[in-house]
Amino acid sequence: MPLFYEGKEVDPRPCAGLREDLKDCLLKSPCVMEKKMAPKDCLKNDLEMDAHCKALQVSFFECKRSLLDNRTRFRGRKGY
Repeated sequence: MPLFYEGKEVDPRPCAGLREDLKDCLLKSPCVMEKKMAPKDCLKNDLEMDAHCKALQVSFFECKRSLLDNRTRFRGRKGY
């Protein structure tokens, strides 16, 4: 579920909302909080992530991939 951040500057980059949600999810995950691992290491190790963060990671990947897809010139980006 996307979170809305009031009072923050709007990031004009594509997929910025998913990036922010994934970052917050990783920073609050048990992998980072309890095991003191870096968020980058948690992303590489799929067994350490919870289901919500994994779903956000897949959604972020799909959003970034849709930017490279030539068909999106006609259809538009997914989710918009």
